[in-house]
Amino acid sequence: MTTPNQHWNAVFVAKSDQELGWYERDPAQTLKFLDLIPGSRTATIFLPGAGTSVLVDELLARGAQVILNDVSDEALKKLKKRIGNIQDRVTWLHHDISKPMPDSLPQVDIWIDRAVLHFLLDTAGLEGYFRNLRSLLRKGGFALLAEFSTAGAPMCAGLDVHRYSVEELTTRLGEGFDLIQHEEYTFINPFGDPRPYVYALYKRK
Repeated sequence: MTTPNQHWNAVFVAKSDQELGWYERDPAQTLKFLDLIPGSRTATIFLPGAGTSVLVDELLARGAQVILNDVSDEALKKLKKRIGNIQDRVTWLHHDISKPMPDSLPQVDIWIDRAVLHFLLDTAGLEGYFRNLRSLLRKGGFALLAEFSTAGAPMCAGLDVHRYSVEELTTRLGEGFDLIQHEEYTFINPFGDPRPYVYALYKRK
């Protein structure tokens, strides 16, 4: 059986960024939500699935500290080559986000998930993901979740996905979070196909 690491490594080795179905030239939709968060420009931000996203470049340009995680070490190699070795503001992590996180990680101000959670289909993986989110995100911090909506595609990158409503995201996060804002958003992928998403911003109590 192919592991998540093997699957995603094969994807990132075989294709350039522009050939990826989720390639986004301008991360304005995510930045719009970040601008609702006081102090987001200099915050410590965790990306559970950084991939090779240009969002990373934007966060660094704004002055943020970032912890960049991905299950694919090939994606991280490509990203590191592009942004350079910014030792003082970047922490690199190659980890399955559904598994327990290293104890050495600091708590963060913002957790940004763009299409990672919807690949977790089993109960243990989902519980592990939300356990990590609650462990890493400080009280008063913010979580931005952007996943395939209930109207979205049933598969991505050859894998089944779980499609979310804002109500289910809120339930899975639990009572310790307040929903600040949410929005249905249709991303047009590089091949011209619509991909309906739900964006939801939460504040931890």
